Amino acid sequence: MLQLNDVSHVYGNGTRALDHVTLSIPRGMYGLLGPNGAGKSTLMRTVATLQTPTEGTIRFGDIDVIREPERLRRTLGYLPQDFGVYPRVSAYDMLDHMAVLKGVASAGDRKATVEGLLHQVNLWSVRKKALAGFSGGMRQRFGIAQALIGNPELIIVDEPTAGLDPEERNRFLNLLAEIGENVVVILSTHIVEDVSDLCPRMAVLAGGRIQLEGAPLDLIQSTKGRIWMKVIERSELEQYRERFELISTRLFAGRTVVHILSDQEPGEGFTAVEGGLEDVYFSTLAQSRRAA
Repeated sequence: MLQLNDVSHVYGNGTRALDHVTLSIPRGMYGLLGPNGAGKSTLMRTVATLQTPTEGTIRFGDIDVIREPERLRRTLGYLPQDFGVYPRVSAYDMLDHMAVLKGVASAGDRKATVEGLLHQVNLWSVRKKALAGFSGGMRQRFGIAQALIGNPELIIVDEPTAGLDPEERNRFLNLLAEIGENVVVILSTHIVEDVSDLCPRMAVLAGGRIQLEGAPLDLIQSTKGRIWMKVIERSELEQYRERFELISTRLFAGRTVVHILSDQEPGEGFTAVEGGLEDVYFSTLAQSRRAA
């Protein structure tokens, strides 16, 4: 289990990116959901020992992550949001090089590791292709392959499906689901569907603080009977925003569909709808903005 207690991080310019974050993250897929600028990447970099928090403690099993970063790195796999590679190097040669850097000294062990990973992420057929020619989804699958070198117990993936087409996204999420059965995998994203599809537990981070934590199904259940929908003209949006607790809007056939949060029937043509994780997420963000 990964345990964060009262973790804060303040950058040199005074920006408080993390504000007393406390989380217990068990084995399996764990979703960290939040908008851009919420502090997700700062939190992932902190857990990955790339920066030291201003205060707080982080433990992974018996490892004190802040005091023993090298111990954690030996059992960590990390796919950052911006994953850089040498573009002219083949996938096979790059993985072999990374295996050396991770301490796989034996040529035979490296061969078995690299070939096994390329098969696992379905890149064997393009193993000799330069990484510059990879699609976005292929690059992300390669990123997971390098993160899996050394059989890590903790894997962090930061915004892994941003920019992927639907087919590549599904392929990548299926791969993550397979990996997440036996280790701790933290999926940091602003895409609600990624979390709803994969994660039995999740947290919402906004403004550097944990706003909500739990099982997606339980969180969705908590909105039952409180989500209401209406189709309005776009010109009416501001007046509805002023009068109701509006949590989301989207366009449909040239008109605007609004969802509001209300404990009682609001009338005025609103109809009750079954809430989803998106409603949970947007209502949490709306409440955090009002509290700010």
